[in-house]
Amino acid sequence: MVVVNTEQHGQIMLIQLNRPERMNALGVELRTEMAAAFTEFKNNPDLEVAVFTGTGRAFCAGEDMKEALERGAPGSAAHPIDNPLNNGTLDKPVIAAVNGFAMGGGFMLVERTDLRVAVRGAVFEVSEAKRWLLGGYQHGMFAGLPHPIATEMALGFRFTAERLYEVGFLNRLVDPEQLLPTAFEMAEHLLTLPPASRVNTVYMMRQMRPQVAPDLSSLAEALHEHGDKSDLMESRKAFAEKRKPNFNGWVNPEDRYNTPRLGTLKAEPEE
Repeated sequence: MVVVNTEQHGQIMLIQLNRPERMNALGVELRTEMAAAFTEFKNNPDLEVAVFTGTGRAFCAGEDMKEALERGAPGSAAHPIDNPLNNGTLDKPVIAAVNGFAMGGGFMLVERTDLRVAVRGAVFEVSEAKRWLLGGYQHGMFAGLPHPIATEMALGFRFTAERLYEVGFLNRLVDPEQLLPTAFEMAEHLLTLPPASRVNTVYMMRQMRPQVAPDLSSLAEALHEHGDKSDLMESRKAFAEKRKPNFNGWVNPEDRYNTPRLGTLKAEPEE
């Protein structure tokens, strides 16, 4: 079974994650096929807009915990896969049609899209605080959220589609049967624009997205190292075993009070 379905509708490409038995979790096979789909979308001159969705009850559940436990390491760094949606080389608009859960890496896929439609009752979560040594501090900033809501997001609280629509993260909120029709309606609108206007405006809007300052990026890197890294796999084991995790926190208890501080680290030089 293909784990990513694609369909061409005139100048619109439908890209649909199709691993419903695993809630479209980001295993190596799915990430590989998704990268191939977005590469085809990028390189095909007959395609101008993508609609990106999932099958089943999830848009994407994020990291494949089973694969992470099998290889004994968290995340996807061991299997890097070049995807134009992720690496910033895609110059065509992408519309997310969020059919259900968008968690962790699935939330980040939605975050990378230009326009977003979601079904009522869909659930969103930035999961870093549950799986890493630093919560997803940057996502609320990228979304332009007020500080308390951004903090709530960074600390791994779940959000409903209704709430994210209210705070401006989603463009449309619809019933399930209207999800793809609404996304395609938005895509058709984009196709009515002069091609240069569409391409230039999408590029300009992407340049205006907030960026994390270099000194804060350096602090985040240090904080990612500040704690007992065995907790990374413990969080995943507990999830897989459906039990409460047993976290250590720090290798040495006194490390808790030696938190890296802003102003004491050297910022990475700009490329």
